[in-house]
Amino acid sequence: MDIFALPSFILTVVSLVTFVAQAFAFVDALTHRAEAYLAADKLTKQAWSIILGIAVVAHMVFWDPISILNIAGIIASLVYLLDVRPTLRELTRRR
Repeated sequence: MDIFALPSFILTVVSLVTFVAQAFAFVDALTHRAEAYLAADKLTKQAWSIILGIAVVAHMVFWDPISILNIAGIIASLVYLLDVRPTLRELTRRR
């Protein structure tokens, strides 16, 4: 492996991992009921679906993970995955 190919390989892996995380967050946002978002006192389902959908599309168009749109999308998906998703799962957990 050429030493100059290493940074390109690392960016490709980072881009792939972040794309998978964004796609997972988008699909997960679509699976929860709209009432759960309101009960969790978070943005609406429609808002999260639009934000995460734009993030996934922007990542497909601009594959470089260092572009401003991808950084914003990564932040949005991390907020969803680390804050919103656990709250929604807690509210919708079956007992």
